Amino acid sequence: MTSQLRPALSLFAVLTVMTGVVYPLAVTSIARLAFPEQAQGSLVVRDGKPVGSSLIGQSFTDAKYFWGRPSATAPMPYNASASTGSNQGPLNPALVDGVQKRVGALKAADPGNTAPVPVDLVTASGSGLDPHISVAAAQYQTARVARVRGLAPEVVASLIARHTEGRLWGVLGEVRVNVLALNLALDQTARP
Repeated sequence: MTSQLRPALSLFAVLTVMTGVVYPLAVTSIARLAFPEQAQGSLVVRDGKPVGSSLIGQSFTDAKYFWGRPSATAPMPYNASASTGSNQGPLNPALVDGVQKRVGALKAADPGNTAPVPVDLVTASGSGLDPHISVAAAQYQTARVARVRGLAPEVVASLIARHTEGRLWGVLGEVRVNVLALNLALDQTARP
């Protein structure tokens, strides 16, 4: 029995050190060298303080800010430790009710807006953490944000254009706007 136990425990110890210490340290070191910003969480820093991540959405509910996609994470929105979709199908009454409530909130915040509500403003992404919205979703909110901030709609539209990100390598994904970056730019824009 001991002749089998000793090699098994030795192999267990070696593999534990390799997979639990050596491999994570190697991957982390390579990531820090090759992708330093991403390895540190893609933090967005203002005035020396981190205000968020460019890769994880944040909850903005004030009418003076652009609102992102709803988050399906629990127990709070944009909880990175609970990344998940809602797994609710299109016929699920909870999904239909949630979408109707979000459409109602958007209409209440901007009653004069008669444009159709872009789908990404009322449905969560697969991860529940998406920091981006479509250009259409940003444009839908332009009038509200401009009115509440006392800015000309053209100023807000130009900020959207400056913060629009293209497709990855020109082909992957969709054209999108990072909500945190856009809202931070809004905060730095002075009223006329």
